[in-house]
Formats: sequence, C-alpha cells, structure tokens
Amino acid sequence: MRKIFALVVISIITISSFAQTLQSPEQFLGYKIGTNYTRHYKIVEYVKAVAAAKQDMVKVEQYGITNEGRELMLAYVATPENLKRLEDVRKNNLSLLKDKNASVNNPAIVWLSYNVHGNEPSSSEAAMQTLYALVNPANTQTKEWLKNVVVIIDPCINPDGRDRYVNWFNSMKGKEYNVDPQSREHREPWPGGRSNHYNFDLNRDWAWQTQIESQQRIKKYNEWMPQIHVDFHEQGYNNPYYFAPAAEPFHEVITQWQRDFQTQIGKNNAKYFDENAWLYFTKENFDLFYPSYGDTYPIYNGAIGMTYEQGGHSAGGLGVITGNGDTLTLVDRVTHHYTTGLSTIETASKNAQKLVDEFRKFFDDSRNAKNAEYKTYVVTDDDESKINAVKTLLDKNAIEYGTVINNKVKGYNYFSLKEEEVSLKKYTLAVSMYQPKSTLVKVLFEQNSKLNDSATYDITAWSLPYNYGVEGIAVKEKLDIKPLSVQSLAVKAITPAYGYLFPYTSLNSAKLLAYLLKSGVKVRQATKPFTSNGKLFERGTLIIIKTSNTNVDLVTVLNNAVQKFKVQPDIVLSGFVEKGADFGSREVVNIAIPKVAMITGEQVSSTDAGEIWNFFEQTLDYPVTLINAADLGRTNIKNYNVLILPDGNYRVLNDKPVLDKLKDFVSSGGKIIALQNAVSILAKKDLGLRARDSKDDNDKGDYGALKKYGDRDRESLTNSTPGAIYKVDLDNTHPLAYGYPDFYYTLKQDDNTYDFLKEGWNVGVLKKNNYIAGFAGYKAKNRLKDALIFGVEEMGNGQIVYMADNPLFRLFWENGKLLFCNAVFLVGE
Repeated sequence: MRKIFALVVISIITISSFAQTLQSPEQFLGYKIGTNYTRHYKIVEYVKAVAAAKQDMVKVEQYGITNEGRELMLAYVATPENLKRLEDVRKNNLSLLKDKNASVNNPAIVWLSYNVHGNEPSSSEAAMQTLYALVNPANTQTKEWLKNVVVIIDPCINPDGRDRYVNWFNSMKGKEYNVDPQSREHREPWPGGRSNHYNFDLNRDWAWQTQIESQQRIKKYNEWMPQIHVDFHEQGYNNPYYFAPAAEPFHEVITQWQRDFQTQIGKNNAKYFDENAWLYFTKENFDLFYPSYGDTYPIYNGAIGMTYEQGGHSAGGLGVITGNGDTLTLVDRVTHHYTTGLSTIETASKNAQKLVDEFRKFFDDSRNAKNAEYKTYVVTDDDESKINAVKTLLDKNAIEYGTVINNKVKGYNYFSLKEEEVSLKKYTLAVSMYQPKSTLVKVLFEQNSKLNDSATYDITAWSLPYNYGVEGIAVKEKLDIKPLSVQSLAVKAITPAYGYLFPYTSLNSAKLLAYLLKSGVKVRQATKPFTSNGKLFERGTLIIIKTSNTNVDLVTVLNNAVQKFKVQPDIVLSGFVEKGADFGSREVVNIAIPKVAMITGEQVSSTDAGEIWNFFEQTLDYPVTLINAADLGRTNIKNYNVLILPDGNYRVLNDKPVLDKLKDFVSSGGKIIALQNAVSILAKKDLGLRARDSKDDNDKGDYGALKKYGDRDRESLTNSTPGAIYKVDLDNTHPLAYGYPDFYYTLKQDDNTYDFLKEGWNVGVLKKNNYIAGFAGYKAKNRLKDALIFGVEEMGNGQIVYMADNPLFRLFWENGKLLFCNAVFLVGE
C-alpha cells in the first residue's frame, strides 16, 4: 500500500512539474508546426498548457461551446503587472466609450482571431506559435511590446469546421503528402470545412449573430472593445499574401485615422515580407463596406479592423505546386501568418498611446453624433414581436435605445421614401445617435449606404427597417427619448372554451403554428377576414376548435404555446360569426401536418441548405429530413408532402426519370418549394414558369460587341446585382403572403427574372421603379421590373412554390422568414 501511495505522489509531482514547464508547440505536439494539421482539442490543450506554465502572463477563458460540443476559448496575454489587473484594464478600456474624462493611461488591446473558416487552417497553427513567442522568456522583444499592449487570442473561431477539414485531410493523405494539385487530398468534398456545423459562414455573421458561435463571441468582444482586431484567413493557393490597407469601397463613416493606421500597419508587415522576399498585395479585393465581417464590424466599433489572407486554404494541403511552379507548404503559410501577427502587435505597441487617444476620440465624436445627418432613428409597428426582434438585435450589439414621447414624428419615411410626418403605431422603438455605438447605428439603419466604388465584395444594402419589415423614420433632430418599458410580451392564460383565435402576423405566429402541429393539434385557418364578438380578424387567423382536438390536452398545449411564443389568442364561445365565414365554412381550411424533406449534398449550395436546416432546427424546432441530391432517383419521396430545393445546380434534374418523379410527386398532392437557382432550372423544364429573355437592346448595333480589355471588370458590373433591396408588390390574399401588407422588401442578388405565370398565382412581383437601395448595374436595373419573384403553380393535386429570391438570406433577413413558413405550412391548404 505504501509503495502504491509513493508512486501516486511521484506521478502527481511529475505531472505538476511537466505542466509548469513552458514548451514550444513542437515540443508539446511532437511535430514541427506546419508538418501536420493539429486537431482542435490539441490546440485547446496546448493553450491551456501554456497558461499553466506561465500563469503570471496568460489567462485562459472558455467563452462558449459549439453545436458539436467543442470548446470556444480566449487566451489573454499580458505582462505580469497587467495580468494581475486584467479586469481593471478591461473596465478602464470600456470607460473610454462613455466618459470624455476617462483615463487614457491604459494598454492598447489587440485581438487576434484565427480560423473563422475551418478549411483555412494555417492560422490556428500560427496562433500557437504566436502565443509561444509572446511568453517565451528567450524572446525579449515581445516582452517589450507587451509593456504597452494586452493581446487577446482566439485560436479557433470555428472548431467544428476546422475538425471537419482536418479529419478529412488526415484520412486522405498518404505516407507523404502529395504536392500535385490534382491529388484527392486537394479536392475537399461537399460541404467542406469552411462553415460551421450548420454550413453557415461565420465571417458573414458578426453583426447579425444568428449562429451560436457568433452570439457567444460577440458578447465577449463587446465586453472588451479592442483597439485593433485582425481576422486571419486564407485564399486560393495561387494568390500572394494580402494585408491592409483594404480596397475601396470604404464606408464613409470610416475615419481618416482608421484608414491611415491600416496603412501604417501594412507598411510594417511589408518590411518583414520584403526582408524575406515574400510576395504580397494590398488595396485590392477586400473592401470595407458590409458591416458583418471580422474587419468591418470592429471598424464600426472604433477599432482598426483588418483581414489578413494567406494563399492556401483547403486546396493547399500540406504542400501544393502553385500555378507558377513553386511549392507552397503549410510551413510557409503558418510562417506568413505568424509574421503579420507579431508585426501587428509590434506596431500597436509602438503606437499604443495614439491608439488609445484616437479610440477615445472616436467615441467622444460618437456620443456627440458628429457628422450625423440624422440624429434619431425610429421604428414602429402594430406587432410587438417585430419590434422586439429589432430590440434583440440591438441588445446583441450593445446599442442603446428607448422610445419617443409623442405619437407622431417628422422625418424620412423608409416606406414612402419621403420627408413627412408619420403617425406612430402601437409599438415604437427609438435609437439616438448621441451614444457610443452611433457609428454602428448609422451603418445598420441608414436607408441607402453611399458607395464610392461599386466593385464590392458583398451585398450593398441591409437597412434594418426593410430587413425587419417595420416602418422606419430617420429624424434630423435629436428627439427626447425615454426608457423603453420592459416589453415581455405579457400574455394571459387561457381557459376551456369552444375555440381559440390566434393572430397570424409575425414569425412568432408561425413558430406557434409549427409547435401546435408537432403537438398533434388540429389547426384551421381563415382564408377571408371575418368579425367575431365585434372584432375584425384578418385572413390567415389560426382557428383551434375544442371538438376537433379531443385527442390532446388542448388547454395545456395551448397555454404552453402562448407562454413560449407570446401570441395571445381570443377566446370564442361559438362558431357563429357576425360577418364573414363561420368556422365550419369551406372558407376555413384545415392545415395539414407538413412532412418535410430538403435536398442537400454536392449539387446544392451548402450555405443555402444550411440556412434552411438551421431554421428548421433552431428557430422552428420542426423536423426536416435531409436527402442527398444524388440519391433522389432512389428515394421514396412520397414519404413526404413538402420537398425543398435550395439554391443549387441540380444536375440530377437532367435525368428525365428523376424529373418525372418530381412531377408525379406534385401531381399526387406534394409540394415543391424551389429557391433561387433551383427556380431557374425548373423554368427550363417545361413546367409553367418561363425565364425572361435577357437579351439587352442596348447591346444591339454594329459596335455593341466592342469593349475595352482594361474595362473588363467594370463592364461586368453593369449586369451585377450583388445585393440590392427592391420593393415587391404582394397579393396578400394568397396564403403565401398571409401576415404581410401588400408589399415586401426583398434582397436581390441576381438579375434573373421570370415571366408572370399564366396558369398560376403571381404572389410577389416587381413592377416599374421598385428599386429601393444598394447597387444594381444599369443593365440589371433595366431587367428588374415587370417580373415574377414569388409565385405558386398548381399541378394536379399539388403545387410548386417559386421563390426567386432567398427569404432566409444568411438568416438575418428577418422579414422573409414568415414568407418561407407560409410556403411550408400554408400553401396548398
């Protein structure tokens, strides 16, 4: 027994001694960084081991967990003196946002984010090297830098995507890696590791925070508010390294200081790259406009936000022969990221006081609404849940808000596009520009952002009133704003009765419907307005009758639903109504329980399929079966009654037996919901939909084909619609548009247009002059009119729902979600 005890003591001493001995990544992992890909759990273990060995310089914090259960973590690196007072450093830094007299005697905060795209894996390897360099006692240079800065390292933003890629690659490579780009180890399969568990691109989600990783990370980001943020990426392996300064367009709110300091950092990076004769480029491709990137979001929050892009990503493997015949290795890629990371810290340290001074000035100007044309933004709606949805987004971004005292305001009306007096609706939210986050407020709320260069990397319009479908007013005066009372959407418990009438006006109503159907409740719906007990109920109203639901504990289920979704029903004691159709009329239809399948896999856009998958699981909590497109021919799709075709290329539909199978599915009572390019493909399959002829009269003539080679990039922009807002006229008497007014704001990302259905329902159409905001090339604008956007074609006993635009775009286009729910639950009833 004594011997066993002695061995245990020796083991504990040995482990403790090992844990407190600082090791390099190579010593800890057993291989040189860049010669293998490191799985996420080993990265976490290494960061924790460094923290254990250097407790006076490193603190580790778990800030969240991914969908697949992997840890999300931060490492704080500072001098022993600053680490001891780390919480004071954080609080002092935050005081710069709100207090013009706040002390600037604080270290600058540098936040380094790695591996937001899982199959851009070199950066997490570089994160370990960077961490070691900062704490390695032999590196006296980094100790000098740390006297002026605190460094926050997020070693892997997207662990699920990283491990998806790394596990795949490690299973593909042989004894030695193969540099031939045609080798299978350079051909990552669908969906790839770029995205998170739900195939969502996390580098498009900073402002919207639709994903769990983003929600947890941005909460922590707003608790720190760094002066510098770097987002490490990879691009195609034939590209040299990219670092700031960024490309145009720059949003107009970006200060001259932010522009200039990007250049200063870029010059320091260039110094090290020049010394090593490494190629790089700046001021191209990667602009600063769309607000939800890892560079723009920090910039709109006062930081110097930057993207660094190394050539390589998924096709790079451990080594690959590039187009010019050189061999690019993972060691090279890691070294480049490691170099720019330390170079950025160096520049920050040497300019720490200036960084802090300018940071305070940024927020001093923000609190005084400097250069703001509009001083107050107001949104108003009769549906409380829609206003609360805006409130939720503002809370996520630490934006202050309240409400106004008056019931009318004068300003620019986003719906009418006019300066006018607007009567406010039942629920109102107001956001003042006299607050720390006013720059971000302007970017999110402005009706039409100014573009100084139309060659942009992403969408160009996102204004919150259009996004959320609430009336917006931009006011040039500073309005008196009072605190918003806590809007908990209070609801009352229901008691046994003949029936219950639920309004169908928002996403909450659709979520309630999904819950009831999943719970076995039989739900009916009014197809026309009616009056009961002196109250007008609009078409779309959900009707639940006691006698139809004796198989469930109806009152308990309904009370659970009412509390969960905050939708208050009206109780009725009779099926007889004063005006309109009684509840037994054929004008009141039964809603069938959808059995939903979605086509996914290699022929489908992974991100678009991921949005729908996420929406069903995380928003609707409703079952959906995912079917690979390649398996469509041998799948019994008659097990389902709703089949969703997300954006994709669908080669399988060139197989006549598969197409006939889909036609038979619809004719037999099934419903197909086609989105974006799936609509374009079906339009070529001799159904009822026809694509508009894209021939442009402007190109006719003897010289129409003559173009300058130097203008080739600009010429393509004339046909481009990278993301512009258009007003769609809706037929809201059709179930697809229940819950909407007679219009909807869509985000158009292409110029595909379709003729009106001759034997179907043209539910959402573009008429003339329906452009609202964002960039659309003049040729595209000429085509985007008098065209179908949302339609329903009846075929036999079933329907095809055409959605030429994506109503679930990145899951932040909030007002489109009800439209998609209507397609799933209501159309065809």
